[in-house]
This record gives sequence, structure tokens and C-alpha cells, in this order.
Amino acid sequence: MKSANFSSAKKTWAHSLPLGAMLTTAACFMLPLDFASAQTAKASTLASVPSPKLETMDPKMFDRSTVIDNKWWSMKPGTRHTYVGTTVEDDGKVVPHKIVITITDLTKLIGGVRTVVSYDLDYADNELVEAELAFFAQDNAGTVWRFGEYPEEYEDKKLIKAPTWLHGIEGARAGIAMKAKPEMGLPVYSQGWGPAVGWTDHAQIHQMGQKTTVRFGKYEDVMVIKESSRDEATDGGYQLKYYAPGVGNVRVGWGGAKDKSQEVMELVKVEKLTAKELAAVREKAKALEKSAYKVSPKVYGLTAKMELIK
Repeated sequence: MKSANFSSAKKTWAHSLPLGAMLTTAACFMLPLDFASAQTAKASTLASVPSPKLETMDPKMFDRSTVIDNKWWSMKPGTRHTYVGTTVEDDGKVVPHKIVITITDLTKLIGGVRTVVSYDLDYADNELVEAELAFFAQDNAGTVWRFGEYPEEYEDKKLIKAPTWLHGIEGARAGIAMKAKPEMGLPVYSQGWGPAVGWTDHAQIHQMGQKTTVRFGKYEDVMVIKESSRDEATDGGYQLKYYAPGVGNVRVGWGGAKDKSQEVMELVKVEKLTAKELAAVREKAKALEKSAYKVSPKVYGLTAKMELIK
């Protein structure tokens, strides 16, 4: 299940509700009556699955955790990236897909580390299918870590599930979003571990020094990372993500004969939000967090509220 922030664990991605109304609408969705029991059953099944080799995260490694300036994965508050492409639905239909990722000026304390909050919107076939809060921090060496996610997934404008995982809760562990110094030959690394919701994403440096052209521009010295999850690896599928220095993720492709989503995306816009625009996104993120405390009391409910970046 791939997420709006381009992790390989797949939901779906894509554009319809007015941007200003999305979170207000999302916060009002009602959960199906069997949601809690379904989540409990999922957690029970996956908690018994043996863990892969996980990354070791020490809070003492993060002196300036909210300054994320890795040249392959920078996160400057007020920056918005927009991607468009296509994905294949379960019935085999190819549909348009759009993802909008905004770096907020909010932080959240997770596992003793203050993280930067990303607010992501995912549309498929002209419909909002997911809104997500994702949490990242950069360690002293320059490696960017993913500390968890709160995604709300929608169908016909109704909340159907929210597979939340946060470091330190229900066996979840932070993983590496981007190495400080990625290079060929490095072993596979975990991008996070959320056994209660089936988050098993992992990655490996696939190519360096490549070239690629997307709608937003032409890039050289591009790095390609091969990503997969345990389910995808079993089926033989994987994602290829292309990173340009100073820009970040510019293209997403796929591989493997049995890859189900066959997702292709490209960067089409990078924006620097005005103070007013950033404030509007901040309020939407806060509204989503308000929903998170209600929907996920046993995971998200154990955390302190987001704060403005200092």
C-alpha cells in the first residue's frame, strides 16, 4: 500500500474536493461499525509475524531533528510538491492519480524525538482517497528517519480505515526515509516497521548517476531507489523512485511482472507557500489530528499534540 508520501506500502493515490474543504470534510467522516474489530483482528494477525532486521534509532542522535536539509530529501516548511500520473485499480482500470505533499510548520514529539509534520493528499480517479500526517526527523549524521504515519483512507467520501503506526507504540519502529550518504552496495534498509497495520517497507539503492526528464524539469546525477514491502516482495512487485539532488523525489515507476498498481508518477510543480497559504494548511493538519485522536485513541491518542516549529 503506497502512501501519499511515496512509501512503497500501497493505498491508492489521486483530485476532486476543493483543497480548502478537504480536512473539514475528512474530520466529519464516520467510521464503519466494524472498523475497530477489523483493526484488532489485523493487529492480532500481524503482530505474530517475525520482524525483519530493523534500524536502531537513538533519540540522542537528534540534536537538531527538525532541520531536514538532506540534499536528496529536504523538508523546508511551506514547500509543496505536486505529482501526477496513473495507477491501476483492483478491477484493472487505469485511473489518473495525483498527490500533493506539503511540509508544514508543525512538529510532533514521537519516541523522544521532535519530528516535522508532512500533510499529504492523495487522489485517484478524481476523488480524494487519502489524507495523511507523516512524521520525519533528521539525525546528526544527516539521515532522515520516518517515525510513523496517520493516514485516513476514504471511499465514497466515507472514512473506511486509518492504519496508524507510530514509533514506540504497538511494536512499531522508526525507519530510514533517506540515507545521509546513499551509495551503491549498501544493504537493504527498513523504512519503518508497523506490525499492527502491516507496514513492512524496505529499500535499497538501485542506481546512481542517472538522467531523467519530468514535466517540472530535466535532471542529472539522479539516484534510483528500489522499494518494496513484504507483501509486494512476495508477489514480485516493487517501486522505483527517482531522486534529484536539491529537489528530492521527481519520478515514481514500478517493476516486477506481478506489480498490482503499476503506478507511474512525475513531479509537475514545486511551490513556496505564502504565510497565509501555510497557515491554511496548518489548520487542515490540525483538523486531521483532531480526527486522529478520536479514530486512533490507542495509538495516536497516546501522543502529545502537534506544536509550531521553533
